[in-house]
Amino acid sequence: MHSGKFWAALAVALVAGSLVPPVHAQNNNNNQNNNTVVVGTLPAGVLVSPEGVLRVKQFADKTGQLAKLRAAEARAKLGADLARPSELRKVSLTRLEAAMAERLANGQAPTEEMKNLAGLTRLQYVFYYPESKEIVVAGPAEGFMADAAGRMVGVNSGRAVLELQDLVAALRAFPPAGKETHLISVSIDPTAEGLAAMQKWLVEISGSVRPGDADAIVDGLKKRLGLQNVTVAGISPRTHFAQVLVEADYRMKLIGIGIEPPPVKMATYVSRANPTEVSRNALQRWYFTPNYDCVRVTEDAMAMELVGQGVKLIGAHELVNAAGARAATAAGSQASELYCKAFTELYPQIAARSPVYAQLRNLIDMSVAAAFIQKQDYYGQSGWKAELLLDEQQYPIETYEAPKTVETACTAIWKGNRLMTPVGGGVHIEPTSALQTSHLLKDDQGTVKAAHGEIKLDGLAKNQWWWD
Repeated sequence: MHSGKFWAALAVALVAGSLVPPVHAQNNNNNQNNNTVVVGTLPAGVLVSPEGVLRVKQFADKTGQLAKLRAAEARAKLGADLARPSELRKVSLTRLEAAMAERLANGQAPTEEMKNLAGLTRLQYVFYYPESKEIVVAGPAEGFMADAAGRMVGVNSGRAVLELQDLVAALRAFPPAGKETHLISVSIDPTAEGLAAMQKWLVEISGSVRPGDADAIVDGLKKRLGLQNVTVAGISPRTHFAQVLVEADYRMKLIGIGIEPPPVKMATYVSRANPTEVSRNALQRWYFTPNYDCVRVTEDAMAMELVGQGVKLIGAHELVNAAGARAATAAGSQASELYCKAFTELYPQIAARSPVYAQLRNLIDMSVAAAFIQKQDYYGQSGWKAELLLDEQQYPIETYEAPKTVETACTAIWKGNRLMTPVGGGVHIEPTSALQTSHLLKDDQGTVKAAHGEIKLDGLAKNQWWWD
């Protein structure tokens, strides 16, 4: 016979999708706070099977020696000018496309510096110069290399580098002619059938589980929930852009429920969760969104600067009925609020340690910049049709397997007497919202105008498309 002291019900948190195969912690002493699922902190990259199931591949570099070798090789290969860090590197989009067109006409592929936008690690400015009819983006830059997971990062900072294929995806969402893309998003959701099966099973096992049953509970939940659906909107799901959105979303959830260690010390959902405030049919959802107060623009609209950290995490709350249907509810979770607050406030530090979140920030910046270029009609003013970059036949970017489903990942933690259920959510980006008058920031100090005026284009060589 078990008293209440030993019969606390199992608290379970789940994430809609798994990048990391769960590794179950041993629980030889039946400690009620020790039944967690954890993973290591090795570099990871995304793999999508031909069937569209997204998983992770981990890479070993415990000492960091391989990264040092790659950095040294990259510096030697790139050359002094490209490898040298720059506080403000400029890239002319019009000149870049012209240089690419010349290479393609000669049967040559774009260079690595083209593919990686000369090592830009952030898109800080967008400038237009009516005299030369050029559109220029600018920001900090450094030499670049592929890390252990194949992710392009700076050789000095390790920060994610802007990739041309992602900028092109953003430009295609806001082309010279055509409608603007209202929403770029990814959503990861359990099926109604899976939720119904889970709810039925939780009722069946209620009151009959013990601390030693943690692994069996996790396996049972994964089996009944099955695969989770991935939905991408606003861009092609077969792009690198889409895969970054999905990866950032997944891994944020894995951190929240304790499957992946956070890259910095912070409050997570599991560490702060109080099961008494969560009912068995509660579905906690988290979303990445831009901080839309991020654009500072000059009075003549010839220049804009992206400011602030750019990304925030918000939460939503739903209830799931016996049939697996979901409905929004006003009830919230303090643990969820604390997790969202911590992730938002610490985002710069998180992005510095985990490049996928810097990539997410870059994608948001590129989307807002593309929306700005379209809204100000820089295309029409410059006569730039971007015919090469916007043509999938000439410059293909839809070369990735589309993520369609992910396996359920879950973790079991003995913490109180309530059963906590799935986590869902996604990424929700409305680039044009940042350009609404209510969100735009004025260039009161004239800093953006000054940055625009300091750039001179008349001394550039014919085929030069970037400079410091």
